[in-house]
Amino acid sequence: MVLLGGFKVFLLDRMKLFLEGRILYLASTTKLMVEPGRPVKDIEIDSNTSLVEIFEELSQSGGFESVNLSDGLEILSEMISDKQCLRFVSFVGAVVSTGLRGIIKDMIKNKWFDVAITTCGALDHDIARHFSHYKEGTFTMDDMELADQNIHRLGNVLVPMDSYGPLIEEKMQAFLEEEYQKGVKEMTTAEICKMIGKHLGEDSFLYWAQKNNVSVVVPGIMDGAVGSQIWLFAQKHSDFKLNMTGDADLLSGFIFKAEKSGAFMIGGGISKHHTLWWNQYREGLDYAFYITTAQEFDGSLSGALVREAISWGKVTQKAKQSTLHAEVTTILPFIYAALIKKLQK
Repeated sequence: MVLLGGFKVFLLDRMKLFLEGRILYLASTTKLMVEPGRPVKDIEIDSNTSLVEIFEELSQSGGFESVNLSDGLEILSEMISDKQCLRFVSFVGAVVSTGLRGIIKDMIKNKWFDVAITTCGALDHDIARHFSHYKEGTFTMDDMELADQNIHRLGNVLVPMDSYGPLIEEKMQAFLEEEYQKGVKEMTTAEICKMIGKHLGEDSFLYWAQKNNVSVVVPGIMDGAVGSQIWLFAQKHSDFKLNMTGDADLLSGFIFKAEKSGAFMIGGGISKHHTLWWNQYREGLDYAFYITTAQEFDGSLSGALVREAISWGKVTQKAKQSTLHAEVTTILPFIYAALIKKLQK
């Protein structure tokens, strides 16, 4: 009984200490609470409401992702209008397999960005879709049956084998051979992209990038069909080299001269990280808008919110920044349409 009584006293003492600590904790955190902002306003839309006005309605709606969406539009509008700003766009390759390729192309055609950072898949799909066609499919199609028909599936986009591997091999070997015969024995990924763009047409983002002098850098170029063709070409021409450090020289030249910098990051992965990575060398981005479906609980780069990059010095503490959790093929057409209107004012 003495032991039980002693344990009871011990337990009560521990509870008292816990409660006192909890009260102190709550008192300290109360001081850190953010002050309430404007009243939440109901969204009001009628037949005369414009797209830009809808974004303005969203900005006052309080929650949840709608505010991040309207913030993103304002950030992009200000960034693109800022003549002192070095403007990056980064995007994953998969979106180029979809109709969103048209918006990527138009943003570059409009000269909204100075540098594009993407993946090898974006080059693959740009070449393939210029010279051939992809088909609509569904997410639930029988993949074994598709394989028997020589059709690749990318989500709900169908990629006929003849539109991809063999076609890209034929084109890339011809493009590279033409440069080699001119005496070119070494190329950066930016130079590879410029070369490809010259052989494509107005439906291509690479075409408009080379036409408007927008540098396209592909840090993971070996991870795709175009990269494999560069490797195969080098097997036949042992004096031909891919110069990745030349891309670093190009990016450093941009970064160290920039008074400000901003980025529109469409999806995560290596294209997002390379954009953030290089901007740490000028103390971080001043503008940043990121669209993703990834979540941060797994510690992934794709899931990390823009604000996490502040701790690494990749985004400035005073940056205008927003992360929007959304599927980009759904939301980017509306952002693009609203941007056109805002930038015309």
